[in-house]
Amino acid sequence: MNILVTGAAGFLGRRLIEALLQRGTLTDRQGTERPISRIVGFDVVPLSGIDDGRVQAVCGDIADPQVLEGLIDTRTDSIFHLAAVVSSQAEQDFELGMRINFSATQALLERVRALGTCPRWVMTSSVAVFGGRLPAQVEDGQVWAPQSSYGTQKAMNDLLLADYSRRGFVDGRSLRMPTIVVRPGKPNRAASSFASGIIREPLNGQDSVCPVPLDTRLWLMSPMQAINNLILGHELPGARLNEGRVINLPGLSITVAEMIDALRRTAGDEVAGRIRLESDPAIERIVASWPGSFTARYAKSLGFTADHDFADVIGQFIAEYPPQTD
Repeated sequence: MNILVTGAAGFLGRRLIEALLQRGTLTDRQGTERPISRIVGFDVVPLSGIDDGRVQAVCGDIADPQVLEGLIDTRTDSIFHLAAVVSSQAEQDFELGMRINFSATQALLERVRALGTCPRWVMTSSVAVFGGRLPAQVEDGQVWAPQSSYGTQKAMNDLLLADYSRRGFVDGRSLRMPTIVVRPGKPNRAASSFASGIIREPLNGQDSVCPVPLDTRLWLMSPMQAINNLILGHELPGARLNEGRVINLPGLSITVAEMIDALRRTAGDEVAGRIRLESDPAIERIVASWPGSFTARYAKSLGFTADHDFADVIGQFIAEYPPQTD
């Protein structure tokens, strides 16, 4: 098996590569389980820290057609397309968001179409494709109405992938992911970055700002659950995807207040007390347009699963990244 992972140096990309290496096999284009012989890890920044001869790290511009010709050839069995410019950055820099989030995806799909190999393709979509007046729990058939450039770019990608799959150019599946928490490291420019920050920073003895009201409801998934679902999405036979190639994944529906309460129960009042409310209208506007709960009936029928308790999600983070307090 020859696999391409874009966005490989990112948090999910790196974890996915590590999980694939540990797993050792994947199902190929013909439905046969085969050993993983090569993973090309591509990103705009170098992928480092994975010492395995099966991994080839490649650095470059994903929107450059010449780069894509070197990334994908007739031996490429599977593609995990995770590379993206995050939500707030895509909103602030329209041209960059369109170039990386949409045009590069189209170019990747065109490269695959030109080769005529129909590889398996897994990419991540977003709840940001929704907006406007939404029910308390969103059904799979809910009409998309993105309220941000990022959401629009993800919606266009979903439509492209569905059509390229319909025509047999690619065996695609787009997994509409909940917000992934808790992420390690520094905050990024995603509108959802605060959802990790209000847990990560207090645990590490730092103050944190919550830019949205406490009653804001979020749709969340742990990193571990996200990786499990990405691999499951790849392994599903295309014949089972009879309700479409875009799948709303199950998640944990929880308010910001409930997240903080779970932190308080897990780590105590002092830790939870490091969070302060400070409204950011730009972040509020984007986050408020996202659904806080889905039925995810189709995904559940396919075997995708969700986290059940946010305190457990916090516990996973603490176990993997022990607090670094002074």
